Amino acid sequence: MNTHNPEADSPDERDVALANELGLDIGQETPEDIEDLLSALAGRDTDPVLLTLFKRLLNENARLQTRLDELEAKLERTHDIATTASAKAETNAADLDDLEDKHERTHDVAKSASAKAHQLEADADHQEDAEALPHGVEPSSSPLDFFANCRQSKLKEMFVEQSNRQNTYRAIAVAKRWPEFATKRTDGSGVFITKDDITTALTAHLGRTPHRQTVARVWEKLNELGGRDCTHKTRQVGRTQEPTEILTMDRDTAEGLLEKRYIGLDLLETSDRKAITGGVTPVVTGATPEEV
Repeated sequence: MNTHNPEADSPDERDVALANELGLDIGQETPEDIEDLLSALAGRDTDPVLLTLFKRLLNENARLQTRLDELEAKLERTHDIATTASAKAETNAADLDDLEDKHERTHDVAKSASAKAHQLEADADHQEDAEALPHGVEPSSSPLDFFANCRQSKLKEMFVEQSNRQNTYRAIAVAKRWPEFATKRTDGSGVFITKDDITTALTAHLGRTPHRQTVARVWEKLNELGGRDCTHKTRQVGRTQEPTEILTMDRDTAEGLLEKRYIGLDLLETSDRKAITGGVTPVVTGATPEEV
């Protein structure tokens, strides 16, 4: 007795056997279109329930295909809209940056024009009046106060690019960062900074640890630019601790370094003498001509 082994038959042979049992012809002439296949089944002795199921599946397939086409078309439209919106957003962002730049330049020009108008209206016989600041703008109390309130990009051009005074520029930059690196007195009366604080601030400013000689020169420049605003002292916490050098400022003076009150007033001078002494007029510093 021969035992039939289904696994010995190839997939094609099993398909043929199954088709013979169902009364189907799967040869070369079998219709490939599903509609033709359904018509072929209808012409055979096929269970009506099976034909009805095939028809429903065919209709559902057509409905799903139509829905898929609609979703693909909608996705394509959405992609086009998103691409257009993204392009417009980039254009708007670029336009906004341009407008902000123009506004800043216009603001600076307006402030400069206002300052010059005040100078022209002043009495030519009084130097102090001719160099008066616009109404509401406070004079600086030291070269450090003056430079800290000017636009930093212009200071960098003046001290770094034109006159190779990097340590002067660094001293101003460090002074403006006192909220981060200086010590605030507990009674709120002032702040002070040590050479260790200068080292930490310069590390943040330069992106690397500064040389000790750089720290010493920046310390000297900060003390020099600070004038009467900065006081050089020593501080000793305990009897066994070595005294520490500090530069102190009262709180109002320190806050004044952050006001940006001279931006746009064209008060910076590029001459060597004024770059060293502060680059300011007697009225701006509040000093007499001899002191400047």
